[in-house]
Amino acid sequence: MSDELSGPSEGAKDGRDLVELAATEDSVDELLRRGLDWLTRVVRFDLATLFLLRDGKLVSVAARGPLANAKVRHHALPLSEFPSLRQALETRRARAFTEEDHSHGDGDPFDGVLDLPPGHACMVVPLCAGERSYGVLTLDRAECETYPQPVVDLVEVYGQMLATALQAAEQRATFERLHRQDHEHAKLLESQLGGDSEGVLAASLSPVMRDLARRAKQVAETDTPVLITGETGTGKERLARAIHRWSARADQPFVTLNCAAIPAGLLESELFGHVKGAFTGATKDRAGRFQMANGGTLLLDEVGELPVELQAKLLRALQEKAFEPVGSDRTVRSDVRILAATHVDLEKAISEKRFREDLYYRLSVFPLKLPPLRERREDLPQLCAFLLSEQAQRTGRRGMRVTPAGLARLEGYDWPGNLRELANALERATILTPGPELGPTTFDLPTRGAAVATAATELPALPADAASKPGAVLTLAAVQREHILRVLTLTRGRVYGPGGAAALLGLKPSTLQSRMKKLGIARQEQFVVDEA
Repeated sequence: MSDELSGPSEGAKDGRDLVELAATEDSVDELLRRGLDWLTRVVRFDLATLFLLRDGKLVSVAARGPLANAKVRHHALPLSEFPSLRQALETRRARAFTEEDHSHGDGDPFDGVLDLPPGHACMVVPLCAGERSYGVLTLDRAECETYPQPVVDLVEVYGQMLATALQAAEQRATFERLHRQDHEHAKLLESQLGGDSEGVLAASLSPVMRDLARRAKQVAETDTPVLITGETGTGKERLARAIHRWSARADQPFVTLNCAAIPAGLLESELFGHVKGAFTGATKDRAGRFQMANGGTLLLDEVGELPVELQAKLLRALQEKAFEPVGSDRTVRSDVRILAATHVDLEKAISEKRFREDLYYRLSVFPLKLPPLRERREDLPQLCAFLLSEQAQRTGRRGMRVTPAGLARLEGYDWPGNLRELANALERATILTPGPELGPTTFDLPTRGAAVATAATELPALPADAASKPGAVLTLAAVQREHILRVLTLTRGRVYGPGGAAALLGLKPSTLQSRMKKLGIARQEQFVVDEA
């Protein structure tokens, strides 16, 4: 028997190698080729052929040995015409065939393909794993003898190992396909959530924003931590997503954690994960955001709200790229690019002992400050178009646009809520407007507060020497008349509607008309203040 097969330890090693190969090899064809190569160390043969089941046929996919040729490699056997092969698959047992089997059975599988002598050595080994039958392995020798049963038993075990490797390769291929689908789905969702933020940044008309986009692109190419600051609603998360998409990690996860939205007691678990039994309710191990973002980018939004007691653990994780899940003493390593965002004045928070200075310097290696919307009004047209296009996926209202008069109305408002407030105003207007055009009357904006304050600061000042002019008597009526004239100058004579003089003065249009008549202000006046 030693002349026929190798030792059992060598065969077992070959089997382990097959399974390991299935876990790493990209091609099933390569797995089968290597499997046949290893078979030469297990048993002697002149031809070893692998047949896989495809649509009721056994199709040759690989062949080895002196008798292997092009005909063998393209050979196919209808399973219905070979009961002995079908029986081997059903019983899952290897079988050595004799001359009598071939003459009284279903014939030799290679009849018409090879000129093998009657009574030659022949073996059929089923390839089965789990509930699946993958095909058969056939071994042939030109010598007229039968394979000994110990050889058949060993090759049967080898066939089981090869089938297990095939199953592992098939499962890995399925997993990778699903992973690619999930990855593409995640990228689509991310695109829908973040929109084309990088395009809007790069095309900004604001010099400040263009410079910020240039710097963001530069730092995106590195793994340097970035601290994004700015008022609430300025688009800090959008900028973070743009940095991620510009980076070499664009195909890896982009994970966010809002430090202000999660109770302090759960934040550590959200960041670093936990193990089963770590606390009440921890019924299983759970990965944290650092593990989810491994290889990608982690955005710590509203990092200024992070509890002081957790800041030291975050600092260690950033310095060492390692951490321990809650309830575990096992160190976990994670390759994560950190972005942080906040509207909090962190330097003031440091002075008030609410934020660690060492953590601040670790996060703010490359600070980027987003300007408020009121300082980049020139971007309103493209921002409106961008936000309306983004909202169309949610509202179903496509082709919406803001008219020039509507843009003038938006430009007259101070936008304390920045991009978030603009997006809300556009969505409300889209829902309430039947047509595709959003004019000035479609926007429901406050008429007091920031807008009125802005109007007041932009009014021309009263002449400094008005009260000192000879014969000048500055009565209450005169002051009212001057003020109304200035407001009408600002609105170019418009009394009615949003942004009109009545709205800026906080009066009903009819009341303002009555007061104008009483003060002798005619509608046809040019509304230029006379300083003479």
